[in-house]
Amino acid sequence: MKYYLIAGEASGDLHASHLMAALAARDPQAEFRFFGGDLMASVGGTQVKHYRDMAYMGFVPVLLHLRTIFANMALCKKDIVAWKPDVLILVDYPGFNLNIAKYIHAHTRIPVYYYISPKIWAWKEYRIKNIKRDVDQLFSILPFEVDFFEKKHQYPIHYVGNPTLDEVEAFRSTYTDNRKTFLEKNALPNKPIIALLAGSRKQEIKDNLPDMIRAASSFPAYQLVLAGAPSIDSTYYKKYVGDADVRILFEQTYPLLCHAKAALVTSGTATLETALFRVPQVVCYHTPMGKIIAFLKRHVLKVKYISLVNLIAGREIVRELVADTMTVAQMQSELHRLLADKAYRLRMLTGYDEVRAHLGKNGAPMEAAKLIYHFISSPIEQTTRNVKA
Repeated sequence: MKYYLIAGEASGDLHASHLMAALAARDPQAEFRFFGGDLMASVGGTQVKHYRDMAYMGFVPVLLHLRTIFANMALCKKDIVAWKPDVLILVDYPGFNLNIAKYIHAHTRIPVYYYISPKIWAWKEYRIKNIKRDVDQLFSILPFEVDFFEKKHQYPIHYVGNPTLDEVEAFRSTYTDNRKTFLEKNALPNKPIIALLAGSRKQEIKDNLPDMIRAASSFPAYQLVLAGAPSIDSTYYKKYVGDADVRILFEQTYPLLCHAKAALVTSGTATLETALFRVPQVVCYHTPMGKIIAFLKRHVLKVKYISLVNLIAGREIVRELVADTMTVAQMQSELHRLLADKAYRLRMLTGYDEVRAHLGKNGAPMEAAKLIYHFISSPIEQTTRNVKA
């Protein structure tokens, strides 16, 4: 079978690469063509465009790069139609991917599957109309999405488990470095670590990293170690790190979390990864026009939380400092609690156990691959559009 995949950022590249490997294990004749990253390329196939040339976020950056975004969309549509895959698999990244889905549904008979469903339960719920019209099969990695799509919108989906669970547990099963070895390998001093996970896109780093560093620097007994995103050059980080005593480690997020005492984390997959490594954290997400965004969060967003940890638990496990509440003083206060209050740390770790239980069994990529291969091998089951109207 021929599989065309689109992933537009680092987490999508990671999840898509594992899905590709699972598809290849099930389908020895699998051919891949994709918009994605280095991890997908390591599995095999043809990379049409790297996600680093696509990942724009925020109103102004998107506006400034509209020509590039439209050019990428046009290239993607033309390339899919020319290659004629047996299935198009979209991975998160809804602003781009739903546009592609609309075009492919309208102009071809290529089935459109969505792995890691768009988070329309938080923002832009009206997109359910596009999904019902343009997506044949939807695969969810968040357990609470089942009720949202099936009960609220009468749209059948498949919860396959969460791939981050597989990725973290696979790493932990083979990682053998103790703290001393990790410090020596990276020429780090013998001090406890505060990990900084400032996002994978330039706008996130620009908005979040400076204040994260200011807050964490007020704990001189600890060293600050920043997890470098694979798509970001070290020179970009240096603009915001400046003269601060911060070490940057690339492609070592999981080893870093294995040995961190606490973490400052932007919203996204990293919050769940940090929880699965059992590192106490505070979620930090700065936005321009903080008071306006805070108002929108209270009155427009459909959910109470922004971190996957709290969303999965359905209650506050970790503190979220968002928009106008993300201040250096607030981060310092929360970090102090994480580092000094043993009872507070224990309550958070107990909450992490609750999150892990909600995620269910391992094997998300294999389960998704099994269903995808079954559906495209059985034309009568290839689409559910006839029951979605």
